[in-house]
Amino acid sequence: MKKSMVIGTRGSALALTQTNVVKEHIQKYCPDLEIEIKIIKTTGDKILDKSLSKIGGKGLFVLEIESALRNGEIDLAVHSMKDVPNVVPDEFAIVAVLDREDPRDVLISKDGLLLSELPIGAAVGTSSLRRVAQIRNLRPDLNFKPLRGNIDTRIKKMMNGEVDAIILAAAGLKRMGWQDKITQYLDVNDCIPSVGQGALCIEFRKADLQLRDILSNIVNEKDFKCVLSERAFLKEMNGDCSIAIGAHAVIKDASIFLEGFVCSKDGTKLFADREAGSLSQYEEIGMKLGKKLKVYRE
Repeated sequence: MKKSMVIGTRGSALALTQTNVVKEHIQKYCPDLEIEIKIIKTTGDKILDKSLSKIGGKGLFVLEIESALRNGEIDLAVHSMKDVPNVVPDEFAIVAVLDREDPRDVLISKDGLLLSELPIGAAVGTSSLRRVAQIRNLRPDLNFKPLRGNIDTRIKKMMNGEVDAIILAAAGLKRMGWQDKITQYLDVNDCIPSVGQGALCIEFRKADLQLRDILSNIVNEKDFKCVLSERAFLKEMNGDCSIAIGAHAVIKDASIFLEGFVCSKDGTKLFADREAGSLSQYEEIGMKLGKKLKVYRE
């Protein structure tokens, strides 16, 4: 059995918080295992003055970490699932671990105003095409300003007057214990989340069977199937940061329900649809929904 393990992660406060939670849960099942956390600076963390869609997409948050995994510098990596590209290198495997946190997007406004209460022309900070497309559908009078950086950085920029409000993921704020900063939770029907939003991902070398056995103790099978259904939709759509796209799956009894949307190429129209079926067909449902919606991008 393994005596030690190195976990790779980004260096933000949120990334370290998530990684430490994973570390603690692994050690519950392997109390004698020595676990080291290695911080890896990614390109996505270094380039903050450009939108992800212009510099290579969310994969820029994982490339350097995958390189360390490939070289044996680390044994596994902890990511936010929404940052993991729709195709993972063949030598690696991913799993969704622990319980999925709240997948919704939230509004934080400087003056405590709800989305419907923001004045005409108010500046909303977000670099997400997905968020812009859906919120513009609700409030076409708002102005959207690109805004990147860690959670605390974006909040500070808002408080300094760069924007009137920002849109963030509820999951990150809750994991940091900052839910008191949230002004409004956006309904998933109004703002469909990013694929995998709220889920934690562990990426590891597929050939490491000992590690796979260890991780089986903390994998949330139902949440993982929801994530895989969403990712099957994303893969079918060939989606990335250059496309306004989102999906959200839930399980009820023995069935899975998937909702997804995509924006037209000119950014003026949203197209949404749903699929449902047996839980055992979770990936097929994602692919089926993707086939229905990708015609709007062709």
